[in-house]
Amino acid sequence: MRSSLAGRHWDGSPRHTPRPRRWLRVAVDSPSRLLRSAQCDRCRHCGNPIEWCYLTDGSPVPLHPAELPCAAVPADERWHLSSGIAHPADDGSAWCRIAHQSLCPARTAPPDPTPQLRDLRRRLALRTRRLKDAGALPPTPVEPAPPTVPCRPARPVVRLLYVRYLAPCPVEDLRCVAQTRTRHRCTHPLLAPDAPPGTWALLPAAPATGQLPLPDTLMAVYDLTGLPYDEQLRWRTQRCPDHAAGPTAADTACTQWEPFDPLLHHQHIHPRLPTTARHHRARP
Repeated sequence: MRSSLAGRHWDGSPRHTPRPRRWLRVAVDSPSRLLRSAQCDRCRHCGNPIEWCYLTDGSPVPLHPAELPCAAVPADERWHLSSGIAHPADDGSAWCRIAHQSLCPARTAPPDPTPQLRDLRRRLALRTRRLKDAGALPPTPVEPAPPTVPCRPARPVVRLLYVRYLAPCPVEDLRCVAQTRTRHRCTHPLLAPDAPPGTWALLPAAPATGQLPLPDTLMAVYDLTGLPYDEQLRWRTQRCPDHAAGPTAADTACTQWEPFDPLLHHQHIHPRLPTTARHHRARP
């Protein structure tokens, strides 16, 4: 009696034995840790195809997808692939690879290219123009100007009640030390938006009483002596305007003012005002 099940023998056994699945694995002794080398991609600057290959240290390098005769490529620009690893050298054959940077139309052309490379670069530039005309290539992103950050000292010198103190942090980050109703420290800053601020000034770095005279140097000081006495006292007790009006609230921390000594705190002497801005240079 024959089985009515399709794909099986008369005894019910399957006609085709399913093959076990084989998973791609990287061999232990393989010089490349990728399952597949030469990953295809497109250059984000010119839109032409490239192949991502990897060096011995694992860093990627984009290569032109086609091989070129060694006679058309300078000796210092020849690449070859061996076991999935890219090597910036010649392997002795008549063909080699070349890095995409040497052919990319969006980059400056290298000096004195060979006629074959000049023609190949011209064809890639024509393809880039067609992609731009068709809207398939996004415009080249314009790098933003380096941001300007205010030059403020990490621990400024503050002058209040005619005494100079070294602040624990920038003036804008000074917090109130009073305790709130929830038994937590107040989060309001001392430099309140509705309170009069101080002014930055260049004052001489005068030594304390009994010290040797210092060179005639000027230092940036956040001067609060022009404010009313009550306002300077509020800064000295390190309280926000709300807790300064109600002095019954306890303090959860001690005031962090440190008497300024120009000999001990010479690293905090800044000879320029922090009101101007410096250009932030990005690290290479």
